[in-house]
Amino acid sequence: MGDWKTFPEIKLDIPIAPGPFEPTWESIEKNYPGEPKWLREAKFGIWVHFGPQSAGESGDWYARNLYKEEKIAYKNHLKKYGHPSQVGYKEVLREWNPTKLDPEKLTKIYQEAGARFLMIQGVHHDNYDLWNSKYQPWNSVNIGPKRDLIGEWAKACHANGMHYGVTFHHEYTWWWWQTAFGADKQGDKTGVPYDGNLTLADGKGKWWEGYDPRLLYGIDLREYKGVEENAHQDWSPAPAGIFTNHLDYAKWYTTQWALRMMDVVEHYDPDFIYTDGTVQGPFTGNGTGTGVKADAMQRVIADYYNRTIAKRGQVNTFSIVKFRKKTNGTVNTEEHGLPADIKTDQPWIGETPVGDWFYAPNFTYDSGMMIRYLIEAIARDGNVAINIAMLPDGSLDEGSLKMLREVGAWMRRNGEAVYGSHAWKIPGEGELVDGKLKKLPGGALNRRQADFKYDAQDIRFTLGKNGAIYAFCMNVPASGATIKIKSLGTSAKYLDKNIKSVKLLGYKGDLKWKDEADGLAITCPLKMPYATSVVFKID
Repeated sequence: MGDWKTFPEIKLDIPIAPGPFEPTWESIEKNYPGEPKWLREAKFGIWVHFGPQSAGESGDWYARNLYKEEKIAYKNHLKKYGHPSQVGYKEVLREWNPTKLDPEKLTKIYQEAGARFLMIQGVHHDNYDLWNSKYQPWNSVNIGPKRDLIGEWAKACHANGMHYGVTFHHEYTWWWWQTAFGADKQGDKTGVPYDGNLTLADGKGKWWEGYDPRLLYGIDLREYKGVEENAHQDWSPAPAGIFTNHLDYAKWYTTQWALRMMDVVEHYDPDFIYTDGTVQGPFTGNGTGTGVKADAMQRVIADYYNRTIAKRGQVNTFSIVKFRKKTNGTVNTEEHGLPADIKTDQPWIGETPVGDWFYAPNFTYDSGMMIRYLIEAIARDGNVAINIAMLPDGSLDEGSLKMLREVGAWMRRNGEAVYGSHAWKIPGEGELVDGKLKKLPGGALNRRQADFKYDAQDIRFTLGKNGAIYAFCMNVPASGATIKIKSLGTSAKYLDKNIKSVKLLGYKGDLKWKDEADGLAITCPLKMPYATSVVFKID
């Protein structure tokens, strides 16, 4: 592999929509007007991380793992479909048909749960486009459900006043799919190549005649040091460097990557776009961007914002470039974990799944962990997008539905402390762990997070758009109990003015309270019929 640090960035020959934005980070930063007001107002979103990989019922990265003999995905694939030398992922695509997927119905369910935006998967690492794609024949209109799924989601969101964005994960594809070029290392299929090795000519007379497998699986890059080894790790991109023997392909690949995103921007007008990764952007030559250096991301963003101006008269959209440093024009995410302290240097969205990114049996469904994840994020000035994995048929199971109904009930009572809020002067008070405020454990939301213990004296704060301070008890205090919020005491020096009123959201009566030197003492009502968390409004 070539040296990624010295390799010059390829400038792609892709025309962009006319407008003030040029395909450079400097132009994007100069012309972008700042974080859209709607994101601050929305705060809570649902991550619709759904596609054909759900069919394997094996969790995330099923498409890659079905080509690994040691993985449960491989074993599940053998039982459900057959051996991947004969029946590979392309056959999963052919058979996948989520007949119960109803974006209109689901959008309303998510809205009832309190969500104000949806983050909708457009294409995952599997390289299969979930829209009527102009540039990728392996798409949901041609193969599988024969439906324009992004089109259906866009229609539902527009009809229900729901903001939405489309996510793109296909930068990984060329190193992610290397498992499909392998073969079993033991058993009666030892050495028989998996279907990633097939060519367009091999499809003659088959159901996939005319569809080039290379446009789905990419090309074999295992000649480069570390590619084969890393493909068989649980999570690791190929080593940093440039695929120097495949520069023509790399230029084609990055161009197609960009054109597919621009296709969605042009035809579906999303409120934001999202690219996956762990470094400063796609195609950086290192990390998840390994293989080549190109200005594809800048071209996509410039085209997107110029089209937004033409369609909307202003740029009220944004681009998520995951883990990118502070850049005016991009939004960051925090996957699984959340920052220890308030983070206001750039807008960010905490993203995590309940259970896993794709469906598998035996997930833990608990509204409390969803609500507490939300509270922890907004107390640090973030937003959240939580994935609720759908069944392969596109429906939500009863555990998910019950959880969402409970979240919705909590949000209706306490939404004024969430929507449009900012972080206060500190994220909260209560138990410290290693000198930092205790917070929900990182990782997907599962049994560990559901069982995580908070005390009613674990408090988190937000500043409402009405100027009130909101104090979230991370547990429900006992009936008639007195809690003391130390940070609101007269000697704490955080308050700029005297407290005039204290109210419990969802309670119509008056509260007994007293602001003392060592804290604001609040006596709870004799009846506390609440779940998960209660919120006090302090004016």
